[in-house]
Amino acid sequence: MAAFRHKAFIPFITAGDPTISDTERYIHTMAQAGADMIEIGIPFSDPVAEGPVIQRASERALQGGLKIDHIFAMVKRLRQGKEQRAALTIPLILMTYINPIVVYGKERFFSACADAGIDGVIVPDCPFEEKGELIEAAHACGVCVISMIAPTSKNRIEMIASEAEGFIYCVSSLGVTGMRGHIQTDLPTIVSTIRQYTNIPVAIGFGISNPAQAKTMASVADGAIVGSALVAIVADKGAQADAAIHDYVSTMKAAVEEANT
Repeated sequence: MAAFRHKAFIPFITAGDPTISDTERYIHTMAQAGADMIEIGIPFSDPVAEGPVIQRASERALQGGLKIDHIFAMVKRLRQGKEQRAALTIPLILMTYINPIVVYGKERFFSACADAGIDGVIVPDCPFEEKGELIEAAHACGVCVISMIAPTSKNRIEMIASEAEGFIYCVSSLGVTGMRGHIQTDLPTIVSTIRQYTNIPVAIGFGISNPAQAKTMASVADGAIVGSALVAIVADKGAQADAAIHDYVSTMKAAVEEANT
């Protein structure tokens, strides 16, 4: 995965909510609005890291019959360019859990990632100490396994950061995903500590929802990740969320770019 060329805005979307064709269109919309990388959530019945907004999106997608193979087929279409849309070239990351990977088959899963054009995978419920088998299967297919560092990781930052790849997902707050009015974690200290052990980019996620927060996080780190706020737009507008998504992503991207100056 290529290094960030500038401060990055990274939106998240739950695949299959409301339909996989809507997701495909929304990913194109986010890219056109300035997203530097996009996280695609694989719906799961027990998403322990997710707050209620993304949990409900996963439930809707699963009730609609979404399968992992539908996501891989969608990504392949995005990479190839279909229906008068240009091929998507920005990095695409899957957010999933260990159970769907194991059930699908580790080697088969990462082979499908590579075939479709997935650059990396985030697995929040897989502890660093247990990532060995995942990393072996992922690397065999040229796919990164993105490491997460949380406020509770203080005594493990050196261990995690020194072996991280792609970028580091720095978790802003304890608990699950969701929009927060205030983020009180001492993120400058955490990011500064991370930078002692690695030169790869650090992006901050969990709780970011408005331009002011995005600019602040991007000024501290190399990028800002936003999920629940976008998923809430889709929940509200369903298959007619195109304009709202474009406006939100372009506004957040502009805020992140202000941190470059």
